[in-house]
Amino acid sequence: MAFENPGRDRIKDILAGAGNIAVVGLSDNPDRTSYMVAEALQQRGYRIIPVNPNAERILGETCYPSLTDVPEPVDIVNVFRRAEQVVPIAEEAVRIGAKVFWLQLGIVNEEAGRIAAEAGLDVIMDRCIKVEDAVLRPRA
Repeated sequence: MAFENPGRDRIKDILAGAGNIAVVGLSDNPDRTSYMVAEALQQRGYRIIPVNPNAERILGETCYPSLTDVPEPVDIVNVFRRAEQVVPIAEEAVRIGAKVFWLQLGIVNEEAGRIAAEAGLDVIMDRCIKVEDAVLRPRA
């Protein structure tokens, strides 16, 4: 059976209930999409937790080398990595008890999605979290 993202109502509920969003592959370069998306989410009130082994701080937050190094609960694992690199990230997301495994626009990996879904995580692939938040939760 082919993967299908949750419906828009479910995605809206996920975003409304999210506190901590771990961004795997968050770049410290302001010109990169991952930085722009994370900055926009931060400005909308989400707590961003950068996961990048090559940086110490991004967007004023401490970086962690992996999800298992993050010392607090994670609601959404938002991934900016190539599709062939995301299976171990899905396994880590399960290990830390994340609620949602979200692959950014252009990223699809059926195996990673299956791993996360079988562990009870909501799985979203090939969608931009910033766009979904702006569309489903507009601010006046």
